[in-house]
Amino acid sequence: MSVQVVMSWSGGKDSALALWKLRNDPRYDVVALLTTLSEPYRRIVMHGVRESVLDAQAVAIGLPLHKVWLTEKPDNKEYETRMGGALTALREHGVKHVAHGDLFLEDVRAYRDASLSRLGMQGVYPLWGEDTRELAKRFTHLGFKARLSCVDGEKLGPQFAGREFDYVLQQDLPDHIDPCGEYGEFHSCVYAGPIFRRPLSLGNGERLTRMNRFHYCDLLLH
Repeated sequence: MSVQVVMSWSGGKDSALALWKLRNDPRYDVVALLTTLSEPYRRIVMHGVRESVLDAQAVAIGLPLHKVWLTEKPDNKEYETRMGGALTALREHGVKHVAHGDLFLEDVRAYRDASLSRLGMQGVYPLWGEDTRELAKRFTHLGFKARLSCVDGEKLGPQFAGREFDYVLQQDLPDHIDPCGEYGEFHSCVYAGPIFRRPLSLGNGERLTRMNRFHYCDLLLH
């Protein structure tokens, strides 16, 4: 009997690969997506992707979407309170497992597991420990398509914002950058692939820089 899982969905490539892997694993039944968004900007936290694009992703994937709203500069207490409320509601409906697209950061996983344990839930990590260079190649090989929505200017040049996450970009990444951006070097937005019923029509919009560091490309639905 499969266990029900909610997917912690950032809208990016790692979430997409994790969801794809879960959907091909008979042990799990993914029943919903869960995403944190900024209240004032109505965008996915960190990734900077519009709520409208997120909504379109959920429709194309065919799963209900649960949104956790955060203030502009949330502290850890606020995050845990609001996320805890959303997860508790899911647990009361029988969902006791939360999947994440984390790859290898032990401290991040330990924090998630401790937080979930307090709620009587468990974490699931479909991509954990996989080679990130091979994982990046697999993403493209499977037919997924994504664009970089945000890059950290202290680690990667602003010209990468808005680029396709394809074989060419993977070759262009400097050697010190993790191929999947696991250290926060960049964030992405998936718009096509095997988890989608149909691809999204996505184009590049305005570019902007925040905090003199993070370079965003506004991704727009056509």
